[in-house]
Amino acid sequence: MAYPINKKSTGFYQLIEFKANATIVDILETQFRRDERIIRFLTFRQDKFAAEYALKRRNLKSPGKKDEIKEVKATEHKVIEEIVNKED
Repeated sequence: MAYPINKKSTGFYQLIEFKANATIVDILETQFRRDERIIRFLTFRQDKFAAEYALKRRNLKSPGKKDEIKEVKATEHKVIEEIVNKED
C-alpha cells in the first residue's frame, strides 16, 4: 500500500464491477464496515462513459482471458449474493 493503515503496510486490492439497485450497495457497504478484515473500501457509480470505456477495455483482452473474466464474474456474483443473504 502507499502508506500504512491501522499499522498494516500490505494488503489486497479488489475491483468488483456489478449492476445492482441502490439498496444492494447500502447492504454491501454495511457488511464491509462490519467485517474487520476490510480496512478500507470505496464504492462509486460509473457514468455512461466510464462504463463504455470499461466494456471496450474488456473486449480488447485476449480470447483466453474471456473465460477467466466469466469465472471471476460468477465468483463476484456468488460473493455479493452471500453478503446480501447475510443481511436478511
